[in-house]
Order: sequence, then C-alpha cells, then structure tokens
Amino acid sequence: MKEKKKMSLAMKIFIALVLAVVAGLLLQSHASFAENFIKPFGTIFLNLVKFIVVPIVLFSIMCGIISMSDIKKVGAIGLKTVVFYLFTTAFAVTIGLTGGNLFKSLFPVIATTDLSYEATEATSFMDTLVNIFPSNFVSPMVNANMLQIIVMAILLGFAIILVGEKNIRVVNAFNDLNEIFMKCMEMILNLSPIGVFCLLCPVIAVNGPTIIGSLVMVLLATYICYIVHAVFVYSSTVKLLGGISPLKFFKGMLPAIMFAFSSASSVGTLPINLSCTEKLGAKKEIASFVLPLGATINMDGTAIYQGVCAIFIASCYGIDLTLSQMVTIVLTATLASIGTAGVPGAGMIMLAMVLTSVGLPVDGIALVAGVDRIFDMGRTTVNITGDAACTIVVSNLEAKREAKKA
Repeated sequence: MKEKKKMSLAMKIFIALVLAVVAGLLLQSHASFAENFIKPFGTIFLNLVKFIVVPIVLFSIMCGIISMSDIKKVGAIGLKTVVFYLFTTAFAVTIGLTGGNLFKSLFPVIATTDLSYEATEATSFMDTLVNIFPSNFVSPMVNANMLQIIVMAILLGFAIILVGEKNIRVVNAFNDLNEIFMKCMEMILNLSPIGVFCLLCPVIAVNGPTIIGSLVMVLLATYICYIVHAVFVYSSTVKLLGGISPLKFFKGMLPAIMFAFSSASSVGTLPINLSCTEKLGAKKEIASFVLPLGATINMDGTAIYQGVCAIFIASCYGIDLTLSQMVTIVLTATLASIGTAGVPGAGMIMLAMVLTSVGLPVDGIALVAGVDRIFDMGRTTVNITGDAACTIVVSNLEAKREAKKA
C-alpha cells in the first residue's frame, strides 16, 4: 500500500489563511465574537512563539559563532549584513515615496481639523546606541530585547572561542541545548495553521468595512510598493549575489511569508524563517546570526509604508513635500529602522519620527492608525523576506570566499 503523502506546512498555512479570510468576512456583523473568542487562541500561539524565540536566538547565535571559530569571520559577516540592510532600506523608502507621488492624485483628502495622536517619545541615536548593550544578564531575556540578546550571544560566543581547548564540555552542552530548543520550536510550529486562522480571522472581521472604505487607495498604493520592492530588489539580489533563482527563493519562503502576513510580527516569524532559509541552502551558523539581527534592525516594509504615508498625510494637510524633505525622509527612515524593534506596531513610532523630521504634524498618524494592522501585515512580510534575502546573499558570498581560500 502506498504511503499517503503528508501535506506541507506551507499548504496547511495557506488553507488556514483562506479560511480565516472567509470566516472573517462572514463574522463582520459579529466582530466582537471574533475578538473575544477566536483571537485569544491566536494570542496563545503567538505567546508560545515568543517564548521560544529568546532561547533560539541566544543559543543559535552562540553555536553559530562557536562553529565559525574565528572572530574576524564573524566581523566580516556582521559588516556585510548591516551594509545590505541599510542599502535595501534606503531603496525601500525611495520606492515608497515614488509610489506615494504616483498615486497622490487618487488619494482621498480627509479633513484634519479634529485629529489628535499621542506619539510615543522617540529615542535619540546615542540612547539607542547605549541601549544595545545590556547592563544585566537576565533583563534582556525577560524583556525579549533582541539587540541586547544578540550582543550577549556574541560576547559569550567570543569568550568560548578564546578559552580554547578547555571549552569542549561547554560547546557540547550549548549544542545540546540548541537542539532541544529547536525541537521545541518544531512542536510549536506544527500549530501554526491554527494560530494563523485565529490571528487573521478577527482582523478581517473588525477591519472588513474600513478596508473597503476611504483608505482603500492608500492601502493599494502601499501594497503595490511592497510587491515592487519584493519582486525587483529581492529577486535581483538573490539572483546576482545569492546565486539562486528568484522563483526558488519565493517558493521556499512561502511558509514564512504567509505566517508573517497573518501574525504581523517579525520576531514571531523568526523560527519559521530559520527553517525556510536553511532549506534554501543558507548555512545554519550564518542564518542564526543574520536573521535575528534582521528581525530587529531591517525594516524595508516599514520604510515603504512610511514613504507612502508621509505623502498621504502631507496631501491631507495640503502640503507638497520638496525634494530635500524627501531625502530627509529617506535618511530618517533608514536610520530609524535600526532603533525600532520587530514588534507589531513599531511602524507607528518610526512614522512619528519621520513626520517630525520634515515638520509634518504628528497628529496625521491618526489618519492611518485605524487600519495600521492591515499595513502591518504587508510590511512585516516584506521585512522578513528581506532578512531571508540577506541570509542567502551573505551565505553565498561567504561560501565563495572560502572556496577562494581553499
């Protein structure tokens, strides 16, 4: 008897996604039911994912650094990663501003008289720099502060390499712990179709009428820019620098893309992203270093959203942005992407920084705040796809460098 072929995780997530949209549309008149009784199960799933992210990032980066056993090599990989992220983010804001200007005539003009929005205080660059370094061994893990966890993992990894011969027991212990947490992650990820359904269904039920409402052109413009950036920028980088076909890349990335779309959390998508990039041929030690860093500092989707929203908010106030203001937006959004963590809603804090940098009223955020979750789904998807593209590129460049040496 032939064994029944098991359905792939990507297919299961896709089915859950479609069912969630259908159920969400049917439940529009009972949105409170979806919010009170379906969403909590999605939250439970996201909590489990967030629970496993900290040990995965800590141990996988440490084990990755130990297996490279060369501090210079880690530095080279880190430099390539940061340069890639900054360049693609600058491209993304430019695409967002271009798209915003092309669609500007179609945007609705919404009255701005009685708007108010309380912006969270943005941290300065120097404060951000200081906050990267942990002052306590436990608090980065308690607060899931990814940048601090990455710094901890790098320091501990370097120390283990420098201890030399005596470190064999520690190395084995950390590798075993890494395996255990990976197994735990696998168990949690098997629940992702249920998680995807429970997270997306309430969003569709609550936002259904608004999406069809006045902001439809702004959402459309933003999503077109998301697709343009993903298709052109990522396809060309994975083809030219990563050495794999764009079709293979996007097909391999489907589970992570669908999960990111429904959960709107870059950090939450990390575990699936790790397994997708490894299947695409990225080296495990590079993926476990580049992806957590990307989930924290690489915000291409968020940068596009800011470009489009800045143009839309300016047009509602009857302001035409000058070229120098647009350049300021590109620079601010690129630098701000490093300072905001990969949590749902970080885009709003960045948007406040971007609007302030060109003298636009921060109250304008209230125009798009209502459907922020819908923007967020697309921008998270672009963010994590960019992280994966960087992983493939850096992995390929490192493999070539090693081949040359050999």
